[in-house]
Amino acid sequence: YNRGMGEAYIMGRRIYIAGANDNRAEGKIRGITLAGAYGDEVSLWPENFWTMLLSRLSVRGAKGFFTTNPDGPYHWLKANYLDREKELNLRSWHFTLDDNPHLDPDYVSDLKREYVGLWYQRYIEGLWVMAEGVVFDMFDEQRHAVDILPSHLGQWVVGVDYGTTNPCVFLLLGTDGRRWYQTKEYYWDAVERGRQKTDAQYADDMIAWLDGLRPRSIYVDPSATSFIAELRRRGLPVAGADNAVLPGIQTVSKLLADDRLFIHRSCTHSLQEFGAYTWDAKAQQRGEDKPLEQHDHAHDARRYALHTTLGRYRAPETGTIALGSAWR
Repeated sequence: YNRGMGEAYIMGRRIYIAGANDNRAEGKIRGITLAGAYGDEVSLWPENFWTMLLSRLSVRGAKGFFTTNPDGPYHWLKANYLDREKELNLRSWHFTLDDNPHLDPDYVSDLKREYVGLWYQRYIEGLWVMAEGVVFDMFDEQRHAVDILPSHLGQWVVGVDYGTTNPCVFLLLGTDGRRWYQTKEYYWDAVERGRQKTDAQYADDMIAWLDGLRPRSIYVDPSATSFIAELRRRGLPVAGADNAVLPGIQTVSKLLADDRLFIHRSCTHSLQEFGAYTWDAKAQQRGEDKPLEQHDHAHDARRYALHTTLGRYRAPETGTIALGSAWR
């Protein structure tokens, strides 16, 4: 394998390695003639790369072998190809996690506990199901809203969803070593209050709101650069948050499903948002999974804090595919 050239030889056949991570990747395979191709996590590819790759499999008897986890039922791979299997020169096989005989049973058991709801159906059962309805459908106010907090909490973190015309939210979360508790919230809605605040005023509010507590870190959306700079000038331990939406939602979902995340009843805005935070049906029609950008300010702040702190439930990365090729 020659990493610099991006090619390898297997049984005398030259194999080209190509990345498929954005729309520009399609240009890498224009003009070549392929005898075979292998690709992983195809649903994460740009569609134009997939279309070009199929058009290059022109050697007589050429075949492509591809794997993927499911996405939504309107995803281009499902709608344009898998659902038309009988019309096309294509065969597909469906597997669940239990179909892999080489996985350790404890590992399988752990994965089944990690994934809940939408992700369980897709990554464990292998189903192309729609993200619809309430995002956190596992949330139960009777279970997850608490009046009394444990006496010994630590590893304090703050999540911040910064806004000027949109609401600005700070959430404080601590852990007893296993469970996480959201203990207080700051929620300033400039439209409702009829007055916007500056970065300096928000920083003043943050210091007063912390009331002498020194959190381990304050996680802010990286796009709020001016507010991050203001907090740093005040000597606060601020950092840019991991703002990946779906992996962050998955992290919070897992904690809720395992009864490892609780919200104090004083956090009224946070509790109200759980019933109103929903998936975007129009995005689903485009094959995308995304929540509506409504009633999401506390959810974003919580996601920043928990997903950046824990960071264990990442979406699979797409990077390279191997192309078995014969140049014409």
